[in-house]
Amino acid sequence: MIIEERIYTLQISALNKYRKLYRSEGLEVQTSILGNLIGYYSTDIGEQNQVVHLCGYENYQDREARRDAFFQHPDWLNYIQKAAPLIVRQENKILKPLL
Repeated sequence: MIIEERIYTLQISALNKYRKLYRSEGLEVQTSILGNLIGYYSTDIGEQNQVVHLCGYENYQDREARRDAFFQHPDWLNYIQKAAPLIVRQENKILKPLL
């Protein structure tokens, strides 16, 4: 298994708007296609205005196939158009098991 960590840094004071938008338009389509949503978190201590998304995949090929389908889904594309203006920066990491 691999885990994708995505960190979105939002505009100041955009967290509540982003959360509402994600819950109403992003969550269902994301979990139906990507599958293994491990968690969606916001920072409390440290750098502020960040959302951390963790999603598990069987391997790189599983991730690629799911993400290809994901970015062809019209509901997700519509959500992205609304969410993108709230995001200042995005970081992606793939985490592999150490043990």
